[in-house]
Amino acid sequence: MVTVRIEHPVQSFGAWKGAFDADPLDRRGSGVRRYQILRPLDDPAFVMIDLDFDSEQQAAEFLTAMRRVWRSPQAAPALGGEPRARVVQAAETVSL
Repeated sequence: MVTVRIEHPVQSFGAWKGAFDADPLDRRGSGVRRYQILRPLDDPAFVMIDLDFDSEQQAAEFLTAMRRVWRSPQAAPALGGEPRARVVQAAETVSL
């Protein structure tokens, strides 16, 4: 499993979530198998999103497309700053 990890500030979580739910890139059709939205307890104006893919190629293509979306104020109206994103792979997973 390969993950696209995205982190960025938001102007309004509600507005950001509405844009996220609009799904401009068709997550399922782009190969996303699962996603998770995280918010720091001490910073409600920040989000982290993990999107899991079967392949590095799918993840890289999605990230390239996502960068185009971020340039569009209509598609990304609630961004509060420049997103930081990278393709990662788990080095270790342990359940205790």
